[in-house]
Amino acid sequence: MAYQVLARKWRPSSFDEMVGQEHVLRAFTNALEQQRLHHAYLLTGTRGVGKTTLARILAKCLNCETGVTAAPCGGCEPCRDIDAGRFVDLIEVDAASRTGVEDTRELLDNVQYAPARGRFKVYLIDEVHMLSGHSFNALLKTLEEPPEHVKFILATTDPQKVPVTVLSRCLQFNLKRLSPERIASHLARVAEQEGVQAEPAALRALARAADGSMRDALSLMDQAIAYGAGAVRAAEVADMLGWASAEHMEALVEALGGRDAAAALAAVDALAEQGLDLEGVLRDLVEVLSRSALLQALPALGSGDGMVDALARRLAGMVSAEDLQVFYQIGLQGRRDLPWAPDPRSGLQMVLLRMIAFEPFRGAPEGAGREQLSNTRGPSSEPAQTAQPPPEPSTAAAGPQVGAGLVPAPSGGGVHVEDWAALVSALELRGVARALAENCALLEAGEAGVVLGLAEGHRGLLTRNAQQRLEAALSAHFGTRVRVEMRVQARAPAETPAERQARALAARQREAEAAIEADPLVQALKERLGARIVEGSVHPLDS
Repeated sequence: MAYQVLARKWRPSSFDEMVGQEHVLRAFTNALEQQRLHHAYLLTGTRGVGKTTLARILAKCLNCETGVTAAPCGGCEPCRDIDAGRFVDLIEVDAASRTGVEDTRELLDNVQYAPARGRFKVYLIDEVHMLSGHSFNALLKTLEEPPEHVKFILATTDPQKVPVTVLSRCLQFNLKRLSPERIASHLARVAEQEGVQAEPAALRALARAADGSMRDALSLMDQAIAYGAGAVRAAEVADMLGWASAEHMEALVEALGGRDAAAALAAVDALAEQGLDLEGVLRDLVEVLSRSALLQALPALGSGDGMVDALARRLAGMVSAEDLQVFYQIGLQGRRDLPWAPDPRSGLQMVLLRMIAFEPFRGAPEGAGREQLSNTRGPSSEPAQTAQPPPEPSTAAAGPQVGAGLVPAPSGGGVHVEDWAALVSALELRGVARALAENCALLEAGEAGVVLGLAEGHRGLLTRNAQQRLEAALSAHFGTRVRVEMRVQARAPAETPAERQARALAARQREAEAAIEADPLVQALKERLGARIVEGSVHPLDS
């Protein structure tokens, strides 16, 4: 007897054998038991989740000799013929190959005739979205007023391309992707029944590679059995799929955790020399990062994939939560950018170098000193030192109070700032560094430098590079080393240069609008011709 592939051998023949899709099975079961049957159904979902299988089971339910039932006997002639694909009253059409209107009309010409052997004539149109516009128009009238002995089951992977006029005449059910856990569990049962020795880690890898499709998972398992000479082993499955081994992934994780660029590049070279799928390596690395962040937030989280879980727990103890978020975002962006890289190796190298080079700047919260900032890095063997907040500025000094923009120099000399906004405009700053300075308010100035307040809404401007450039510009302006301390607060404690500029611009805008309104020519045009000033069309000449 010829070998039958697992995807066909293990195709479900009843609702009870279906894996997943409980929401659809419940609806069909209730409809069949209550005899509340619609004339047209639309099954949507990605490939390999059971659309065609479900349609064939439904055809058996409708034509079983025991009567319309949710549990067909499977032994009568209609049930056996449907399973064998030779039931004359189940008409299966591949819309991808029969898209023309003439094909559709020829198909529908026989709708009016009664079933030859069964109780219902069932039309299964697969990939229905591939039909042409004229074909949909030809189908539409039949869907609207079908004979009582006809049932339509339409299946598609792209329901967005199905006209709404067709959608409105069908009951639509969306079949979901199957979870890797559910796929792996089913593969384990298949392996046991087939007498195949299979490692759990190998089945989990096959389930991940299937991407929600049970049919793809069974096909991959067939391939793995052949590759492993009758056994399914994790190492051989990784080789078959072109995936990185646990040792290679561990090298990447160690390089990231230690911020070791040389080790990261060496790990990528080793992967590329073996001809592994580098896009898949980046996908796996992003999964490790995601799992690691979850484990940091919820240490009691249950175990997941063996390799991923072990690497994630290792990385979670090496880097901070902020670093993991930066790594994760860079990894996601890298997956989108990888096809545009000169080659996969250089693309993956650049993603890893970005992760190592860019660090989230941990700005000190209000009242926290610079020492506290230096102790907010990731997990450490030593407890972080809690710094005492700086003393409140003295109110006995002459001149305006702290935050008003005018701060006197202390009695020992040092930095003297009379007008923060004027000082910012005089500094040689560009880009993010200038935006940072313009959105800060001066809190105090002294011998060591300046303390600036930044509103929480502008925290995104606070990067290590921007603060260093601001310190360099201030140092060049005063001719001495100036240290900048940032305090992120709910709102800026005083008017910032950006707010002052916006206020001045708004005042000039109001003056310009008032001048136009008062212009005699404009008033004459409004009175005599009913003219009006278009809102937003008036601007100051210097704006």
